[in-house]
Amino acid sequence: MQNSQKKDRISNKKAPKYAILGCGSVGVAVANELRAQGKEFIVIDKDPQRVESLRDQKFEAIQGNISDEKALNRAHLENFGAVLILSSNVQANKIALKIVQNISPIIHTVVRAIDPVTKEKLEDAGADMVLLPSSIIATTAAEYLERVESVRHGRELLKLMKGVGKKGKLGIIIHDNPDPDAIASGLALKYMAEHISIDAEVLYQGDIGHQENRAFINLLKIQLRRINESNLSEFNKIALVDASIPGANNSLPEDVEVEIVIDHHLVDLEKVDAHYCDIRPKMGATATIMTGYLQELGISISKELATALLYGIRTDTHEFKVETSPADLTAAAFLYPLADHELLGKVEMPSMSTETLDILGEAIQSRRTKGSYLISNVGLIQDRDALPQAADYLLNLEGITTVVVFGLGGEHIYVSGRSKDIRLNIGSAMKEAFGDIGSAGGHSTAAAAQIPLGVFSGVKDKQTIMRLSEEAVMKRFLAAVGEKEDK
Repeated sequence: MQNSQKKDRISNKKAPKYAILGCGSVGVAVANELRAQGKEFIVIDKDPQRVESLRDQKFEAIQGNISDEKALNRAHLENFGAVLILSSNVQANKIALKIVQNISPIIHTVVRAIDPVTKEKLEDAGADMVLLPSSIIATTAAEYLERVESVRHGRELLKLMKGVGKKGKLGIIIHDNPDPDAIASGLALKYMAEHISIDAEVLYQGDIGHQENRAFINLLKIQLRRINESNLSEFNKIALVDASIPGANNSLPEDVEVEIVIDHHLVDLEKVDAHYCDIRPKMGATATIMTGYLQELGISISKELATALLYGIRTDTHEFKVETSPADLTAAAFLYPLADHELLGKVEMPSMSTETLDILGEAIQSRRTKGSYLISNVGLIQDRDALPQAADYLLNLEGITTVVVFGLGGEHIYVSGRSKDIRLNIGSAMKEAFGDIGSAGGHSTAAAAQIPLGVFSGVKDKQTIMRLSEEAVMKRFLAAVGEKEDK
C-alpha cells in the first residue's frame, strides 16, 4: 500500500517540492544541482550565517535544527515529494529521519551516512536511499579514470592506424563464420580508420549461415571480403577484432604479424602478440569496447553503424541476460536513439532455412543425456551456424542445464555448447575437453570448438567418422565436467 501511495504522490501533475535538511558542502552541491534542473525546494539548516548566505544566493532557506520536531513541523514537510537529510551529523540525521517518517510515511527519504555501518543502520531504519559520500567519490573517480584510460587507448589506436600512411591499407580480420558482434566491431574499426582518411577492409573466412546474420549483412548492406580472395601482402597493417591469436578460430596465417588486437574473450595473454592489445573479458561484447572508443574520441556514428553495434551487443549478451556488464548497458543506451529500430525488427524476423530446421530435428532425434547434460550428434552439416541454434533450443528441455551439439563440416568437426548451470563455465570445460586436439573457448554460458579431421586420419567413411567422433566428443566432454560416461 505504501509503495502505491508513493507512486501516486510522484505522479501528481504538480512538480514535487523537495527539502534539504542540513546544508553543508554536500547539501550546497545538491542544492545547486536541483536549481540547475529547475526543481522547487527549500533548505533547512541550524547555522544562521549559512542560512543568510543561502538567501543571498536566492535560495529559499529556513533556520532550524533538523533534529527539532517543531522546526520540521513548521516547514509542512507533509506536502513535499522527497526529503534529503544531508548533514554531517549522523545522529541528527537519524533523528530527522524518524521525525520525517512520523510526519508522513509516504515521503521519500534520502539520508547521508558516514560509513558502511551507519549506512546499514539507516537502511534498517527505513530510509529509501542512503548516500555514502566516500563511496560515491571513489566510484566517480574510478569511472573518470576509466574514461581517461579509454581516451588514451583510443588516441594510441588512432596514432597506430595513422602509421599505415595515406597510401597504405589496414586489414581487419574477424573470426571465421562471424557473428553480429564480430561484424559490427570490425565495421567500427574500419569507420575509425576512415575517419582519419585511412583505407581499411574487413576480412573473414568460412560461411555466414545463420539466417539472422545473413539478414543483418544484407539489410545493412555490409561489405565483407573473404581472406582467401585477398593477398594479405597488400595490407600494411593487420588488426584482429573479436579474436586475438592468428589461426585460433580465424583464418589468419599464424606467421602474420598482427599490429592491433581488440577482443572481449578470455584468452591466455602470453599467447597474444601485438603492438596494440585491448582485451576486456568483463565486457559482454567487443562492440561495447568499440562503442566506447567512438564515444570518448567524439567520433559521430552513422545510423547504420549504431544499428550494427547495438545488435552486436544485444546478440552477444543474449538480450542482456548473460555475461552483461554495466558498460554493455551504457553502450546500448548510447546507441539506442541512434539506431534504426525498424531495420532491427526486420533483422530479427528472418525465415528459417530448411537445413537449420533439419539439423534442429536431427539434434532432437539424436540426443543423448547424462544427468542434466545433453549431447547430440547431428551428422554432416553445411551450415555450422545451425549448431548454436539447435543448442539454444535443446537447452529449454526440462531437466537439461547443459547442451553440446556437434557435426561434421568440411575438414572439421564443429562443436557448440550452451549452459545455464551456474556451477559450470562451459567455455573452460570446452577448452579442457578439446583444446589439446583443436581450438576451443567461450564464456560461462556459451562456447564452441573446432576439431580437425586429422584426429581421425585414415578413416574414409563419413558415417564412421561421425560414430567415432561421437564417442570421443562425449567421453572428453563428460570427463571435463567430472561425469563418467555410461557403459
